Amino acid sequence: MIFSFLLCIKLNSLSGECDMREFKFLLTGGVDLGEENPEKPADWMTDSSWAEFNRACTLDGFKGYKEHFVKSIETYRELFEHPNPHEWEFPPAACLILNKLRQLIVIRALRPDKLVPAISAYVVHFLGQEFIQPPPFELPLIYKDSSSTTPLIFVLSPGSDPMNALAKFGEVKKKGIEPVSLGQGQGEKAENAIREAQKSGNWVVLQNCHLAISWMSTLERICEELSPDPKICHRDFRLWLTSYPSDNFPVAVLQNGVKMTNEAPKGLKSNLQNSFLVDPISNPEFFNGTTQPKKFRKLLFGLCFFHAVI
Repeated sequence: MIFSFLLCIKLNSLSGECDMREFKFLLTGGVDLGEENPEKPADWMTDSSWAEFNRACTLDGFKGYKEHFVKSIETYRELFEHPNPHEWEFPPAACLILNKLRQLIVIRALRPDKLVPAISAYVVHFLGQEFIQPPPFELPLIYKDSSSTTPLIFVLSPGSDPMNALAKFGEVKKKGIEPVSLGQGQGEKAENAIREAQKSGNWVVLQNCHLAISWMSTLERICEELSPDPKICHRDFRLWLTSYPSDNFPVAVLQNGVKMTNEAPKGLKSNLQNSFLVDPISNPEFFNGTTQPKKFRKLLFGLCFFHAVI
């Protein structure tokens, strides 16, 4: 979301749609210099919201907006009480002054609790829905970009574990997988596993690289020594690495590797999509192998929906 939003802001600043001073205000809320503000036009506004709103109205792009706001204060109460303020339609008089970024600033001042969904809506408006939804996690596509000399790096996030997906993918490719959970005293085991797999063409998975800080220099050397020569390194050999973001992870390995992340799904929709992308559900034969397809699909959806809710 942060990356998509920054990309959107950069494109809009180049096209003249976005003033970077207003963007900085959106990030900071302006600097409170302790100046006295006029009396609040309504009791439903908090003192901090009114102070931030007044700071926003000092920006050049908000010229004339404060007068309109005070005059239409009861209309803006609807925005304040709306369950989804980013879906609320600003009055026509406001739209003559406020572009989409300035509307975000108003939402930040009045309803800061809904700023993240408002930013999502902003990105969708300019770039499209696909920029706020992570793509499905497809190992076959990632595998195509790899080679025997290119490590594949899973950047872990809380609640995600790629090992199950990797084990199933290994079965499809008919490859043996040697997992090594890195930690104290596991370095020698990892090196031996890599040497054996280079000869046999199997895969090695080094899990939790962030826990083996002292061994990272050895990992960097091993990756530098990976050779495309089939006599030294079998062309089917793959080195998979998993790690949480870490300052100690070798930069050279990170730059030369294929990087991927699989965040835990957020919300019912993404949870359901994840379930339907997993074997055997993703296999069409799984649906067709029943004499009662209608009941079967209802049961399956019910089970996946229950799992998503839990």
